Amino acid sequence: MSFSIITTVLNNEHFIKDCLLSIQNQRIKKNEIEHIIIDAGSSDKTLEIIQKFKKRNNNIKLFIKKKFSIYKAINFGIKKSKKNYIGILHSDDFFFDKNVLSFVKKQFIKN
Repeated sequence: MSFSIITTVLNNEHFIKDCLLSIQNQRIKKNEIEHIIIDAGSSDKTLEIIQKFKKRNNNIKLFIKKKFSIYKAINFGIKKSKKNYIGILHSDDFFFDKNVLSFVKKQFIKN
């Protein structure tokens, strides 16, 4: 069981790091998760922050699609996803706990 997490972003340098960390810190095998990020043309330091994470984490897939709406970006991310289950985590959100995805995985297996 594996997860594709889709994040759309535009100029969110103040919160994107928390979003990225919350996914990278999940207690789940790294090959069971991919983080698909669609940037709509950020002009602040958002891309710089994402690139730093991407260098250390090969499960991050970054796409730059200037002027994509949030909905078009989500649909694009869905089409690019390769894992069993798809989740959306907005760029100013984060998982509240390191066990969120392992809990979800257990619930899917249980039910």
